This record gives sequence, C-alpha cells and structure tokens, in this order.
Amino acid sequence: MLFRIYHLTHKEFIHISRDPRTLVIMIVMPLVMLFLLGYAATTDIEHLRTAVYDGDKTPQSRALIEAYRASNYFDIVAYVPREDDLAYLLDHSDVRGALVIPPGFGQEMVAGRQPEVAFLIDGSDPTAATTVYAASQQVGQAVTIKLIEDTLNTSVDRLPGIDVRPRVRYNPNMESAYFMIPGMIVLILFVFTTLFTSTAIVRERELGTIEQLIVTPIRPIELVIAKVLPYVVISFAVTLEILVMGVLLFNIPINGSIPLLLGLAVLFLLTPLGLGILVSSTASTQQEALLLTFATALPTVYLSGFLFPIEAMPGWLQAITYVIPARYALVIVRGIILKGAGIFILREQVWAVLIFSVIVVFLAATRFNKKLD
Repeated sequence: MLFRIYHLTHKEFIHISRDPRTLVIMIVMPLVMLFLLGYAATTDIEHLRTAVYDGDKTPQSRALIEAYRASNYFDIVAYVPREDDLAYLLDHSDVRGALVIPPGFGQEMVAGRQPEVAFLIDGSDPTAATTVYAASQQVGQAVTIKLIEDTLNTSVDRLPGIDVRPRVRYNPNMESAYFMIPGMIVLILFVFTTLFTSTAIVRERELGTIEQLIVTPIRPIELVIAKVLPYVVISFAVTLEILVMGVLLFNIPINGSIPLLLGLAVLFLLTPLGLGILVSSTASTQQEALLLTFATALPTVYLSGFLFPIEAMPGWLQAITYVIPARYALVIVRGIILKGAGIFILREQVWAVLIFSVIVVFLAATRFNKKLD
C-alpha cells in the first residue's frame, strides 16, 4: 500500500512541477495576499487629507489648526477662503475631512466661553469615518485640556476625577497586520487546499485517466491520499512562509508554540481536504470545481471573523457562523500566535474543528467511493 501511494504521490509532484501556473498560484499568490492584506487592507487611518476654513485668523485659531496638524491623523492640504468651498473639496474626494473655525472663535476663548468648531467628515467609507470622528474629538479634547491647565495654572492630573487608563493586551499598538496575517494561515489552509484538492481529482476525470487508475490494484483511499498529500505538503510550506514573512515584514509576535500550531494545522486540513474530495465527486469539470470551491470560500471569508467581527453581525447571521469551521480555526491560530494560548484554553475550538473534520471526511469518503463505483 505504501509503495503504491509513494509512486502515485511522486507522479503528482511531477505533474505539479510541470505546471508553472499552478506553482505560481500556490506559492506566489499567498505572498501577494500577504502584502495586500498587510499593507493595503488596514483600518489604521493616518495622514488624512484635510482642508481648513479659518474664519477667525487669530492666534487661538492658528493654535487649534496646529494641534490638528501635529497629530498623525490629519494632513492639512488646503486652506479655503469660503466655507462653501469645503463642500466642493469633499464632493470631489479631494479631502476626507474639513475643519471649520467660525469668526469670533478666539474672542470666545479669551472670554472663557466654549466656542464651537465643526469638523466635516466624508462618511462614504464608514470604517474610515468612525476613526476620523474619534480622532477629531480627541484632538479637540487635548486642546481643551491644555486651555484648562493654562487657565487654572495647574495640571489636570491634580484635579479630582476618574483617571481611566486603557491597556491593550496582545496588540498594544492595535496594528491591523497582527489581526490579518494570522487569519491568512486559516484562509490558505481552508480555501487553497480545497481548491487544489478538488481540481486535482477532477483533472484526472476530465483527462480520462481516472478510469485507468480505477482498474489497477490501487484502492480509492490510496488514490485520494496520493492526490491530496502533495497539496498538504505545499500548504504547510506556505504556512511557514507566511509566518516567516509576517515576522520579518510586520514584526508579528509569535507568543505561542509553533509545534502546537503546526500540529493543529493537521487537524484543520482534514476539513478542506474532505470538502475538496466532496467537490471533486460532484463536479464534472475543473471549471465547475472552481465555481463550487468559490461558493464555499465566500462564507469562510465573510462569516468566519477573518475580515469582520462576528459580534458586529446581526443575530441570525451570528447563528450561521457556528457552522463555519474556519471560525474556530481563526480563534485557535490567533490565540496561539498573539496570546500564547495552549491546548487547554483552546479545547472547545479544537473539539469543534475535530467534529467538523469527522463529519466532512465521512461524507466525502462515502460520496467518493459511491462515485467511483
């Protein structure tokens, strides 16, 4: 049995090496996704293009503008003579925010009153708008605190009140890459493994060679193992590739056990391997296998918590996420890499992934054997 599996696996490796497009997709595409998700798909908003209308032109208004400029959130790129000009800049997406300082601002501050300023935000991108909204208030509050300190000639820290000091654990700087890159491991193990497993078996059927393999002494289980084993090896290699590049490029801290992570990756792989076999037993062509794989990939990407927090979804959609195996795998991977969690802490997620693996592999084996018969 091992002898036959070895030769079939060797044949599959040769076939992969002779298909440069497959090699590029399997090795280069994860790196491309790593760069895109690490650098482009980020919610860290800085250096927002901002316009200013200063209707006061006093030292107080200039100090407020300088406070916004000094922060990392806003880049002052335009000063307009009329307030109406701000709407034009926002409409044409030349700026994403606009500070409006009304006439009399400095006089109100000198008199000890609370002048009002407006900060217009382009809300077409809600994620960016939420960050800008909070940052605009943060800068205003900092200026207010400084004014109070100058008026009372004392530090605000000496005044009575509650001093709330948040402490962010596991990701102190709240870097988006820390969240995205561990999720990339799960995405590749689930989506790419399913894709290549399903197309590898369908390709044999499409070329008419699977019938030749069936009439040989090779058993169905041996054929399946030989077909999927090369992609398991490649998936592990890509996983290590992402871990190394994540550390080198984005300084991702790996606080947990890498052997534990790789060991549990074996458990993760059972589900996409079974799903790939299930797809291959249903599809007749590689194009059909691709469509079916992408149909299963969409819930994995959008409902697993890879891109969007599950807690922000509607209740009925949160209930659906419980049948998405990648949901539990993401908790495991991020828990090991970012939190240094061990097997005991992650036991509920491990059991969930194990149950899904058993169910999917059983259905796939039953369907595949029936299809070959």
